[in-house]
Amino acid sequence: MNAKRQAMTDKAFLKFDKDGNGTIEAADLKGVYNTSFHPKVISGEMTEDQVFLEFLANFGDKNRDGRISREEWNDYYSAVSASIDNDDHFVQLMKTAWKLD
Repeated sequence: MNAKRQAMTDKAFLKFDKDGNGTIEAADLKGVYNTSFHPKVISGEMTEDQVFLEFLANFGDKNRDGRISREEWNDYYSAVSASIDNDDHFVQLMKTAWKLD
């Protein structure tokens, strides 16, 4: 990714890495991602913690340790970035998806 795209990717990562340990974990998501309205939580199929772990897995938790490292996060967004031709569109996507300034 170029510098403009990497800056937005970094900004999103830092929003989630609440404790600053360099990984995104379920505990980091609890203040940012509300699972209480998730259909599987409502139906009782999954707990809120299970939904958080599923969310993390979707972002490339390659080793299934329940954490997304910055490398895993960047790998995921490098793949997303490759499918978006326009830098401004990528930036807007990140701002909208993660409610970034």
